[in-house]
Amino acid sequence: MTDHLLEVRNLSVRFHTAAGIVDAVRNVSWHLDRGETLAILGESGSGKSVSASAIMNLIDIPPGEITSGEILFDGNDLLQQTAEERRQVNGKRIAMIFQDPLSHLNPVYPVGWQIAETMRVHGKDPAEANARALDLVRRVGLPNPQQALEKYPHQFSGGQRQRIMIAMALALKPDILIADEPTTALDVTVQAEVLALLEELQAETGMGLLLITHDLGVVAETADRVVVMNRGEIVETGPASEVYHNPRDPYTRRLIAAAPGKGEMRDGNSQGKPLLEMKGVEKAFGSFQALKGVDLTVFPGETVAIVGESGSGKSTLVKTLVRLIEPTAGQATWNGRDLFAMSLKEMRPVRRDIQMVFQDPTQSLNPRMTIFEVISEAWRIHKDVVPRAQWRTRVAELLTQVGLLPDHARRYPHQFSGGQRQRIAIARALALEPKLIVCDEAVSALDVSIQAQVIALLDRLRRDLGIAFIFIAHDLPVVRDFADHVLVMQSGAVVEKGTTREIFENPKSLYTKTLLASGLDPDPEVQAKRRAERKELVDA
Repeated sequence: MTDHLLEVRNLSVRFHTAAGIVDAVRNVSWHLDRGETLAILGESGSGKSVSASAIMNLIDIPPGEITSGEILFDGNDLLQQTAEERRQVNGKRIAMIFQDPLSHLNPVYPVGWQIAETMRVHGKDPAEANARALDLVRRVGLPNPQQALEKYPHQFSGGQRQRIMIAMALALKPDILIADEPTTALDVTVQAEVLALLEELQAETGMGLLLITHDLGVVAETADRVVVMNRGEIVETGPASEVYHNPRDPYTRRLIAAAPGKGEMRDGNSQGKPLLEMKGVEKAFGSFQALKGVDLTVFPGETVAIVGESGSGKSTLVKTLVRLIEPTAGQATWNGRDLFAMSLKEMRPVRRDIQMVFQDPTQSLNPRMTIFEVISEAWRIHKDVVPRAQWRTRVAELLTQVGLLPDHARRYPHQFSGGQRQRIAIARALALEPKLIVCDEAVSALDVSIQAQVIALLDRLRRDLGIAFIFIAHDLPVVRDFADHVLVMQSGAVVEKGTTREIFENPKSLYTKTLLASGLDPDPEVQAKRRAERKELVDA
């Protein structure tokens, strides 16, 4: 028997791949108590999600194989139970929410049906299950609960879909909730709301919360204890505050050092004539006004960050800039000409000067093309940039410039990590020697050390090549370290703008103050003060 609610002992998991055996988890041991929040912290490939998958019996066997260990729940080893016995535990006693709710919600069924299904599968009466689904939707804070039950997943925002996943997980009042990167890529205010909701529900039910994350800020906000994993092994464990302030392992120290938001802020870098001036930009989708008279100015070699929640108009603004969507009104002056007045044929040579790097390189890189083909594709369109005979040499130079190897040109996108794929996307953007690169949430889903490397790369390119950046982000510590100027957008309008130092040290609008207070700091003591400040702003 065990005194802990859940105890993992000497767990080892390996995968048989074409390249050989991969030991994903090696002799891992930890425990979770009732009412406790345990965070498993680590970067991609550390083994944290594999450990959680073993608890829920979600490892595909083969190619996966659990080679040793015990997972004790209420004194019973889950690894020794039959499939039928595991079904009585999974969902009912131990539940899980995932990083990308859209991938785990069925697109052809209303969300109310899906929430109730969890209960019907475990023997609840349909009428009782439907009533409980309505109560859960109301409890997790979705607007118009009765109507929400009849909607489909695509009709909700990312934060709302995560709330639906939480409702499904809590339907049967589990003893343990496993949250695998539950706030990655969410806006700062939505992230704060989701974490506060989990904490509130945990206080009500007394459940144990196992939080899988790569975000030190999430650990500081929620965790009682933290387990740090690297390359399948536990390298450090202890109370969250102790691990942050007195890390013993070199890997933990590197993670903490890589956390953004501690660098010197900039006071602006506006020199010479503006590279881009957008004035009075508006965009309407039917009766909905997505942009309301937005002004934006970018100077050569300058980084302008645009921050705000989903639906604030950030991405819509830059899509009008590159004419992916047409504006309703306004001007965008580039080299003395209005981009909005140009024909698509006239826009074509301008596009080489304005490039974009998107949030998800997996979706923006063609999986059927080699990296050489991905980078050189632009030269097939803009034939005057690089002579064909120099393509291979230039691709090798670009890969080296972004910290990759020339030999990588022969590989395909799926053969790289997320951080490496984002570097390839940056190399592709650099291929046309642009004057301005638009980064649309380009680092939001990356591990903290990879994120730091990509930001350092972008900053070096800005200094060495004089490239200007428009940087859309919800990660305020990254903005603090990287940007010269900041625009704060809400509901399609600019509510505040200024130098990075002005915005972060002396915000004027209540919305900006709320955004800053919602950001997560990796220091648990600083985060506790920020949480109190956020509560005061909400109460006000």
